[in-house]
Amino acid sequence: MAPLSVSFLGSGDAFNAEGRHHAAYLVRGHDTVMLLDCGATALASLKRDRIAASDIDTILISHLHGDHFAGLPFLFLEFTWAEERKRPLRILGPAGTEDSVLSLFRAMYPGSAGRPLPFHIAFHELKPDEPFRLDAVEIKPFQVPHQEQAISLGFDLAVDGRRIVYSGDTGWTEDLISRSSGADLFICECSFFETRIWSHLDYPRLAENGPRFETRRMVLTHLGREVLARREEVEMQLAEDRLIIRV
Repeated sequence: MAPLSVSFLGSGDAFNAEGRHHAAYLVRGHDTVMLLDCGATALASLKRDRIAASDIDTILISHLHGDHFAGLPFLFLEFTWAEERKRPLRILGPAGTEDSVLSLFRAMYPGSAGRPLPFHIAFHELKPDEPFRLDAVEIKPFQVPHQEQAISLGFDLAVDGRRIVYSGDTGWTEDLISRSSGADLFICECSFFETRIWSHLDYPRLAENGPRFETRRMVLTHLGREVLARREEVEMQLAEDRLIIRV
């Protein structure tokens, strides 16, 4: 059995700092191939890394910002015209995911969106602190502080006897300490260095709390220009596009 792995398809912020691709993390286990977020560059990332998009059976969306879900219409086109898909695709996310995804598809490609897709999309709404089991994967969504009204989620995943925790986009919350405790891998956003705002994380705040994180491995992602410009000062692991971690 191949080991559980996470491929960092994109480790950049919404501004593609230093040319990095948008958020997309491919979790490949024994019985599942799951994409955590699907930023606008996700299909380009998959093709760059020679990963077949058709391998993906499930996509988890943390929140409905373009750098986290705007890659879906391009996948729909791929599955319709380039690599025809027949088996269902599951898309899970917070309230409003189905309407937002289909509205975006119609806005971007009204012709294609106006015809039936050759595959079925099974949408499912995830609610904070309501666990959801998907085949052999247990998903525990939790709310994080990132938007004033709409819900943003982080995910605690149990896959192949391992735990992967993904923060999504979030500001500081003590929940990050408890949610990531005991995880085999914690994928944590770090958008800023000098700037400190309520809706995103900055490296000094993470460094201050570094000793409190009890996770086997912690990798910082969603990296902005401030963090990258001062990477020599960062003592935590920074993600790179194309990074692969065996969990």
